[in-house]
Amino acid sequence: MTEAPPIVLTVAGSDPSGGAGLQADLKVIQQHGAYGAAVPTLITVQDSVEVGQVELLPADLVRAQLSAVLSDLEPAAAKAGALGSPEVARVLGSIMEETRFSWVVDPVWLPSRGAPLSKGDMVAAYKDAIIPYAELVTPNANEAALLAEMPVRTLDDARKAAERIAGLGAAAVLIKGGHLEGADRGTDLFLRDGELSVLRAAAIVPGRFHGTGCALSAAIASRLAFGADLPAAVDGAKSWLAGALAHAFTVGKGAKPVNHLWPLNEKP
Repeated sequence: MTEAPPIVLTVAGSDPSGGAGLQADLKVIQQHGAYGAAVPTLITVQDSVEVGQVELLPADLVRAQLSAVLSDLEPAAAKAGALGSPEVARVLGSIMEETRFSWVVDPVWLPSRGAPLSKGDMVAAYKDAIIPYAELVTPNANEAALLAEMPVRTLDDARKAAERIAGLGAAAVLIKGGHLEGADRGTDLFLRDGELSVLRAAAIVPGRFHGTGCALSAAIASRLAFGADLPAAVDGAKSWLAGALAHAFTVGKGAKPVNHLWPLNEKP
């Protein structure tokens, strides 16, 4: 009998072009050797150029999907992406509080191009309902600034913001610093157990991409599902993403997706 792989659950929005959201997450999860389960929170009209129309799913429907999946499957890890509304965030937070597996939270409100992916006070919802139950929160500089209620322009700002976000209850924080002043693209800041680390990419990849945050958080969750500790999961996912970016290909007229099928150099 074939042994079942670990299950990784993603709770996020849908990108019909496949570059981000649930579609990207599932490809990354499978590439890491895990079994992906997916609960959509919102539907987008989106291509590689822009995000157009966004339709948020009702919180009760998201709750029903989560209840169905979790009553039948046993995820080893999960990630949360775009949630769309404070109501959905609170539904997910109540479930996160009850689960015993690790959650990687990528707080997405605005895509890199196009229409906003949420309505309502998402900052308060994340602070109250989501972050206290997260194993890892992975905001970019703009998202970290909103959560920490301070400007995040430099590495020093990012350090202070990471400490504030950790103070909200997250076990660890990874601030993606691609747009920080004085920092190379691909430089991130990782805070865990009060220890700060500056993580730099092996190589700087030029070009316009979308869905990089989705791919990174899905890769981290997949590695956690296989039993990696958090620092190793972050390092391994970041290394894999560098290759996936370096070997990205064009599928449309706009930003490139990462190469979700880039092979792993090692088992997660």
